[in-house]
Amino acid sequence: MATSQAPSGSTPTAIVCVGMAGSGKTTFMQRINAHLHALKEPPYVINLDPAVRNVPFDSNIDIRDSVNYKEVMKSYNLGPNGGILTSLNLFATKIDQILTLLEKRTTPDPAKPDAKAIKNILVDTPGQIEVFVWSASGSILLDSLASTFPTVIAYIIDTPRTASTSTFMSNMLYACSILYKTKLPMILVFNKTDVKDAEFAKEWMTDFEAFQAALKEEEEAGSFGGVEGGGMGGGSGYMGSLLNSMSLMLEEFYSHLSVVGVSSMTGQGIPEFFEAVAEKAKEFDRDYKPELERRKKQREEEKLANRDKELGKLMKDMAVSGEPSSKKSMPDMDTLSDMEDEQDDEEDVDEEKEGGEDGLSSRYKQALAESGESSKEEDYSFARYLRTSQMNL
Repeated sequence: MATSQAPSGSTPTAIVCVGMAGSGKTTFMQRINAHLHALKEPPYVINLDPAVRNVPFDSNIDIRDSVNYKEVMKSYNLGPNGGILTSLNLFATKIDQILTLLEKRTTPDPAKPDAKAIKNILVDTPGQIEVFVWSASGSILLDSLASTFPTVIAYIIDTPRTASTSTFMSNMLYACSILYKTKLPMILVFNKTDVKDAEFAKEWMTDFEAFQAALKEEEEAGSFGGVEGGGMGGGSGYMGSLLNSMSLMLEEFYSHLSVVGVSSMTGQGIPEFFEAVAEKAKEFDRDYKPELERRKKQREEEKLANRDKELGKLMKDMAVSGEPSSKKSMPDMDTLSDMEDEQDDEEDVDEEKEGGEDGLSSRYKQALAESGESSKEEDYSFARYLRTSQMNL
């Protein structure tokens, strides 16, 4: 019997379950959670769906404990999807606390040598898949998880509703977009195999001719797109050509996926799913982790460059950067005494315009020479201040 053990010497694997509404994602979460408990390897479970009323499993971290979905909708005058998105945004502000808690719970405790270490982190996401995958908060949560643990995307597909070529291709395109958006290893989980076997989908992914034959059969039967009675038969020529082209295009995409057929009701295929998770965890360490580290280093360098750029602007504005500053940003150092009259001020301005920096230097030297009442030490201090000011002009 297959086990769920992660690769030796590695950290726990985070399994993020995503899928369209009605694909059986929550039931799948319940099944893999029960499977791990049966193996005496309880996982760490995170629920990120703020709108769900009840979940059939216990969550160690639940977004509903931190964010009240209905209150968010009421406070911000939002609809259901906007409420979910805003709730995720609010929850994403606590990501540092979540990671700290995860690291604490997944690190072996020397005081409890007999306690089994957590080997899997299960993450349930909202049924509105686009709200999680394409939002900033979803990216923050996924990137943060991937920066700490090997992370695998489990894309749950409703197998009976994918029996037609058009809905199958729609699911594949969506899975392709998620793969290239998250840049994480992905497992295609064809759920509900107790209703319809997933062998047809595996064949379509590996055999282009089989997909072509199924497409031609649908066109001839007048059920193209899953509509009985030839509802789309009149315009299926273009669609058939498009689906054929997309099937060829996705051939490379299929080669990067693991495909597993499971039944969340009976538990069929769950051991094979965890075998695929172990393989994808190794793939993460081998292929994806270096890329994530490169992107992280690039972001840090960009952040440092932006900080230096902003600091340079600030120093220039304050005229302490050592570079020539504009006359507008030049400190007003013309007035040497509050007793000077307006005529002297006007003469100073004229002299500044005529003489520029040389005029300013001569005026400072003249003021220094006329300041006979000051001590030599004070003169020296002012001269030093004068030289410093000239460096900043």
